[in-house]
Amino acid sequence: MAPDRLESTTPTAAIAVFGEHVDRAERFVAMLREEGVTRGLIGPRELDRLWDRHVLNSAVLGDEVPRETNVVDVGSGAGLPGVPLAISRPDLDIVLLEPMARRVEWLEEVVDELDLDGVTVVRGRAEEKAVRAQLDPADVVTARAVAPLARLAGWCLPLVRESGTLLALKGASAAEEIERDRADVAKSGGGEPRIAECGAGILDTPTTVVVIERVARGRPGSQRKRSKKKGQRSA
Repeated sequence: MAPDRLESTTPTAAIAVFGEHVDRAERFVAMLREEGVTRGLIGPRELDRLWDRHVLNSAVLGDEVPRETNVVDVGSGAGLPGVPLAISRPDLDIVLLEPMARRVEWLEEVVDELDLDGVTVVRGRAEEKAVRAQLDPADVVTARAVAPLARLAGWCLPLVRESGTLLALKGASAAEEIERDRADVAKSGGGEPRIAECGAGILDTPTTVVVIERVARGRPGSQRKRSKKKGQRSA
C-alpha cells in the first residue's frame, strides 16, 4: 500500500515497519479500537495510543528475531506482541499462547480475520508441563508486560531451545530488573541479559527489550556443584 493510501489515523512509521502488509495492521488496529475495551483487552485510555504504544511498539521486536524461525508469544492477550510481529514478518511461524478462554477466542478471530498463515493459537500457561510437552522448542520466545524478569525467565526459558532467545519487552526499569534478577535468570538457564533498543530511527521512542540467550541445560548448576565439592575436599 502506498503512503498516500494510508488511513488518516495511520502513522507514517507504519509503512516503514509493515510495508506491503500495512493494511493488515490497520485492520488489527480497527478491531482493537472497536472491541478492545468492551472485551477487556485494553483500557479506554489506550485507544488513542494503539499505534505507537502497542502495535508499532510490538512489531519492531522483529529487529531481534532471525528470519524463518519459530516464535512462541507467551501471555499473548490482545495479541501483543505476537500479532503485529506476525503481520510484519510473515516468514515466521508463531504460536500465540494464552490461558484465558475469552482471549483465546479473540486471538482466533484475529488470526482468521487477518488471514495470518503460520500463526497458531494455543490455550495454556508457559509453566504448565502439558504445554511444554505440546510445543516444540522455540527459537524465540516473546513476552510483553507479563511478569517481573525473574519469574518470566522461569516460565519462558524452558520453552526456548539451547542458543535460542527470550525477548522480554520492558520499560525504563529494564536495567534495574536485570541487576535485581540476574541470579534468578541464570538459575533458569539464561545467559547474561542485554538490553536492545528496537525501532530506533523509525519510532520516536524505541522499544526496550531485554534479550536473554538460553544456555546449555544445567551448566550454571553443575558449576556450582563442582565448586562446592572442591571446597568440601579442601576442608
